[in-house]
Amino acid sequence: MFPRPIQQSSRGAQTTYQSLIPVVLLLWLAPLLAVAFFSIKPGADFTAGNYWGMPSSFEGAENYGKVFFESDMPRYLLNSVLITVPTVLGAVALSCMTGFALGVYKFRGNLWIFFMFVAGNFVPFQILMVPVRDLTLELGLYNTKMGLVLFHVAFQTGFCTLFMRNFIRALPRELIEAARVEGVAEWRIFWFVVLPLMRPAIAALSVLVFTFIWNDYFWAVVLTQGAESQPVTAGITSFNAQYRASYHLMSAGSIVAALPPVAMFFLMQRHFIAGLTLGAVK
Repeated sequence: MFPRPIQQSSRGAQTTYQSLIPVVLLLWLAPLLAVAFFSIKPGADFTAGNYWGMPSSFEGAENYGKVFFESDMPRYLLNSVLITVPTVLGAVALSCMTGFALGVYKFRGNLWIFFMFVAGNFVPFQILMVPVRDLTLELGLYNTKMGLVLFHVAFQTGFCTLFMRNFIRALPRELIEAARVEGVAEWRIFWFVVLPLMRPAIAALSVLVFTFIWNDYFWAVVLTQGAESQPVTAGITSFNAQYRASYHLMSAGSIVAALPPVAMFFLMQRHFIAGLTLGAVK
C-alpha cells in the first residue's frame, strides 16, 4: 500500500535515485534561477531578443535600486505585511478556538459543522469572484486592505480549523479530563492546557498561511487596485508600461517579493517540521 523505502531497494535503484535528485532539483529551481538571471540584465537585452544569452552588461544594482527607490515597491511590501500579518493572526486565532470546540466537545451537529468547514475548501475560489467583489462594494471594503484581510481570514479559517481540530483530537484527552476533575474552567483548560501543546501546530500553520496569503495574486487583483492597497504580488505588474514590459524590473521585484516567505520558512523550519510530523509516530 505504501511505497517501499529506497534503502530497501537494490543498489542500482538507489544509485539511480541519488543521481536523479540533483537533476530534479535543478529542474524545480530553473524558473527561479531564470528570474534571478533576468533581474541582473539591462532592459536593452530584452528589446534585442537576448533572453538567454549572457547580459550585455550587469545591471543588478541598478535594477534593484530602481525597484526600491524609483517605484512604489516599498509601499507594496508594506501593504503585503499589513495584509498578511493580521490575516495569519486572525485565521490562526479563530481556528484554535473552533478546533478546540469541535475537537473536544461532543454536541449535536458537531460533525456537520466540521463538514461545513471542510466543504469550503473544495469550493473553486474563482466562482466567488463576482459575489465577493459585489459584497465588498456594498460594504465599502473594496480597494481596502481591511477588505482583503477579512476575506482571507474567512476563506482560510476552514482549512485552519481542519488542521487544528485534527491536531487537538490527537492530544491526550486525559489531560483535559484531569483538569476538569480539578475544577478548572473550560477557558483556562484551553488557555493553559491545550494551547501550549498546540505551539508546534500553530507554528506550522502560521508558516503555511503566511505563504498562501503573501503569494496570493488572484484576490489581490480582484479586490484592490492602486498602490494605496495592493500587495506586492499585484504591484509587480506596475513595472509594465502601456506598450512595453520591463521584464528586468519585474524579475528584480519578483525576487524581492519572494524573500519574506522564504525567510519565514527558514526561521520557522524546526517548528514547521515538528508541527507537521507530530503524531506521525508513537
